[in-house]
Amino acid sequence: MSDVSTMPAAARAGSGRYLTFTLNDEAYALNIFHVLEILEYRNLTVVPMMPSFIRGVINLRGRAVPVIDLAIRFERGTTTVRRRTSIIIVHIDATGLEPGPGGTDGDGGQDLGILVDSVNKVVALGEDDIEPAPSFGSGIRADYISGMARRDGDFLILLDVGNVLSISDMVSLGEAARARGRVTESDEPADEGN
Repeated sequence: MSDVSTMPAAARAGSGRYLTFTLNDEAYALNIFHVLEILEYRNLTVVPMMPSFIRGVINLRGRAVPVIDLAIRFERGTTTVRRRTSIIIVHIDATGLEPGPGGTDGDGGQDLGILVDSVNKVVALGEDDIEPAPSFGSGIRADYISGMARRDGDFLILLDVGNVLSISDMVSLGEAARARGRVTESDEPADEGN
């Protein structure tokens, strides 16, 4: 069996059931196999020194779950909280996306929330419904897209959540944010009085 992280994105977007949602008036979907739950928007606790796309954390049954704003991650502004704003909870591991029980796991996995404008419905897509990701014109990084599907006269952008929510990317960006906020010894004024 192939390791999901080494498969081409187009090969990962196979038939199955997909959760559809909107973000900035565009339709997206992710494989329902990876979704743990869907929550109504709730207040977030802001955590300093995090990348801007990490809007904060929520308390989910006693666990702190980071919430990612996909609009910021896709460099499309911020998600405005409205009546239908939702948080989709998924579980990822260090190599990408993997379903699993809630919370962190022994392999460094983490539950993450995805902030979206609204959650729509679950649709069944066959392999014939799914086309390869375009190499241009989608407005977001090509490696974030696992395919495209036509549904109800419009295209759905099928997300590769393992790439969108890559733990290694987030760790790197978090370290960069902390480094920007840290004062190094060479930046501190010399104490002339002692």
